Parts: sequence; structure tokens; C-alpha cells
Amino acid sequence: PFAGQIRRRIQVDVRDCYQCGRCTAGCPVAGWMDAAPHQILRGIQLEQRDWVLRRNTYWICASCVTCSTRCPCQVDIARVMDALRETALAEGIRPAEKTVKAFHQAFLQWVRLTGRMYEVGLIGLYNLTSGQLLASADLALPMLSHRKVQLLPRRFPGREEVNRIFERLATLEEKG
Repeated sequence: PFAGQIRRRIQVDVRDCYQCGRCTAGCPVAGWMDAAPHQILRGIQLEQRDWVLRRNTYWICASCVTCSTRCPCQVDIARVMDALRETALAEGIRPAEKTVKAFHQAFLQWVRLTGRMYEVGLIGLYNLTSGQLLASADLALPMLSHRKVQLLPRRFPGREEVNRIFERLATLEEKG
């Protein structure tokens, strides 16, 4: 069963979710998903493997962990989304959105450089690599003026540890 595969793979039991919707309510990118995070969990609970893997939700997930921190049942939804991406990639399922790969690469690049997410850099690098140079430009000034994002990146003290994680990943990918 699909729910069992996920539980064995990441030690998260989606059956604990009782569909309160807090994950979806807090998700900053839910508006771009074709199924809400709680709907994805329900699909897994109902063993709707094909339906779940055909959604764009887990590709669009920003891995911000807001959903997981809001869950009253302590279901690590962000980790479930990661597992769904891994499953899809292993099965040759690629995102329908062509720019999802550019987003994930930009996200990982900034985490590697600074040890944490740098939103302004993420949007800039994503816009550059996806060919959407002015996408979200109308949001820049309001977000900066309301101090929702930092103009300059801050380096995280644990940056060296983050780099070691990336190095281990590269080594694992080389092996196989």
C-alpha cells in the first residue's frame, strides 16, 4: 500500500492526519497547487497513488515546513512532499511545469551559498534561469518596505555543515 510505502521510507504516518486543513491554510504556495496539501495526504490515505503522483503540489512545495509546524497531529507534511518528489523522480515522472526544476536549483544554490534561504536571491536567480525576468517584480517594493524579506543575504553560522551535506550528496550521486 502507498501509505505504508511512505511510512517505511520516511517514518511518517499520514494516517494520523484528520484533515483539519491547517497545513493548507498556512501554505504560502497553496494557491498555485492543483491539490491542497491536506488533499494530497487524503489521497495517500485513500491509496490514490496515481492521482497523487499526477498532481503538481509536491513539485510546487517550497519546503518551508510551515505545514509541518502547523499540524496538530505532528505529521511532517513537508517530508511527505519530499518523499513524493523522490518517488516521482525514481519512476520517471517529471513536473509538468517546466520552471519547477529552475526553482529547485535556485533554492538549493542559495541554501548552499548562505546556509539558509535568501528570498530575494531565490526570486532573482529563478527569474534569470527560468527566462521570466520580471516575474513577481510588482511584489518587490511592497515586500521590502514591509520588511517581509531582507535585501541582502545573511550567512548562517552552520554553513559549513550545510556544505558537508551537499558534498555527501554529491558523493552518493557519483556512486550510483
